[in-house]
Amino acid sequence: MPIYLDNAATTKPAPAVIEAITEALSRHYGNPSSLHRMGLEAQLMVDDARKTIAGALGTEKDCILFTSGATESSNLALRSAAAVYGRRKKHIITSAVEHASVRSTIDALEQQGYTVTRVKPDENGVFQAKDFLDAVTPDTFLVSVMLAENETGRILPVQKLFRMLQKKYPDIIRHCDVVQAFMKLPVSVSDLPADLLSMSAHKIHGPKGCGALYIRKGIRMQSIVTGGKQEKGIRPGTEASPLIAGFGAAVKLMQPTIAERYAYVSELRALLLEKLGELPYITLNSDPEGSPYIVNFSVKGIRSEIMLHFLEDEGIYVSSGSACSKGVQSGVLGAYNIPDAQADCALRVSFSEETTAAEIDALIAAIEKGQATLIHKK
Repeated sequence: MPIYLDNAATTKPAPAVIEAITEALSRHYGNPSSLHRMGLEAQLMVDDARKTIAGALGTEKDCILFTSGATESSNLALRSAAAVYGRRKKHIITSAVEHASVRSTIDALEQQGYTVTRVKPDENGVFQAKDFLDAVTPDTFLVSVMLAENETGRILPVQKLFRMLQKKYPDIIRHCDVVQAFMKLPVSVSDLPADLLSMSAHKIHGPKGCGALYIRKGIRMQSIVTGGKQEKGIRPGTEASPLIAGFGAAVKLMQPTIAERYAYVSELRALLLEKLGELPYITLNSDPEGSPYIVNFSVKGIRSEIMLHFLEDEGIYVSSGSACSKGVQSGVLGAYNIPDAQADCALRVSFSEETTAAEIDALIAAIEKGQATLIHKK
């Protein structure tokens, strides 16, 4: 069996999720907007998933909007905020390590005339909430900062920052990409006072092609796509009800075990860090206090892609960074002042609750074999 350690890129769909999707495709295939019984059945299925996801966040179901994925959720959040709240004010604050879906969208807004402050971590690679707050100007209308960074697993001080913003600058829109945190770390709208949250189903054993956007009550939205009245007209188009049903099933499965899975994965991470620490050619790029689900490290002298494919030949699947970067450095490691030579050799290992200690042992053995083989070839 292959050893799959690329769960930050995507996860294996759970049996309950596949069952929910199959049921929706085979029995409840009506259009949720249709007025007959089959349409109602599909609509009830969508409503159930909406209620489930809202409950997991501690909010009401009317605050959940379904999309095709977190990329669309973030695009909708940022572009809508700019259209509605950025008419007079033109300043955006974000971090220097955002996922491409946020980073590229803000880059596009900058090209349209908005000004952007990209806050970097301190000399120790740690983000300080105060640095974001100090960047606020009278022209600031939007702050977008992710919770769990997807390449190294570092946790950004979003909770502290958003509370400070809420108290001092309540009119500034607060958006957070919680893709690598939702159903892995505790995430609730009471603890994380965001106006907008982007989520994805396929990172939590759900289907690809489905995501959600939490929209706090009172936040005005403007559609970036024109069409019908689905999703309050904010995200028109027939809902992907089978995928939405799968998303709901994934949340129902994952929510009760967040603490249990966190503890288990933390043990796996500690084991991996211990074993990596015994190898003299390994440099850790992750923060030991970060998310236990992601570990990023470099194998000295061996480029990421070369080691990645060596491990693949050994039946072990890891990544060299964000899947959306398609093997090209995103600049995230550089933002942490990690030298280019070290970043060129970086690998990302990401766990799920299905990962075992035996798989960690196999990974370490394969890295040792790969280092000996590939260094010798050079």
